[in-house]
Amino acid sequence: MGSSVTSKLRAVLFDRDGTLVIDVPYNGDPDLVRPMPGAKAVLDALRSEGIATGVLSNQSGIARGMITAEDVASVNARVDELLGPFDVWEVCPHSDQDGCECRKPAPGMVHSACRKLGIAESEAALIGDIGADVRAAEAAGATGVLVPTPVTRAEEVAGARLVARNLADAVVLLREAP
Repeated sequence: MGSSVTSKLRAVLFDRDGTLVIDVPYNGDPDLVRPMPGAKAVLDALRSEGIATGVLSNQSGIARGMITAEDVASVNARVDELLGPFDVWEVCPHSDQDGCECRKPAPGMVHSACRKLGIAESEAALIGDIGADVRAAEAAGATGVLVPTPVTRAEEVAGARLVARNLADAVVLLREAP
């Protein structure tokens, strides 16, 4: 672990569903929140080193009327209780059709999180389970790491520059990344 790499990385941002917590589609129930194996240990290790953590989550169920913003807030509060505290939260409530700047793979949430943290995008990484997470990171000038799940498409894995088996391996990759 060279200190030059560690000092460059000032924040690790995470996708929520399928990355930090087990994906429950359009979840509005905090009682269904279950952390991914190893997530808490990875987050605690980053925080102990003074690296900021954040969550960036597309929540199109709000735009589709399947869940409310309050539902998402209560689920996020439960994630924070189990895995937090996170330094920054970003939620995109829009659907694909809205053409917003925040919905991943657009870079808006990465830019916003970095602004709130007072860091350059090049000092941040985004870890997620689908190609949109990695593309959002790269579009913003951050480093993207893909941690595939069984639902991650093969072409997304093939298209990602950095791919890890789990969150702990993703952080190791970030330390080794040029």
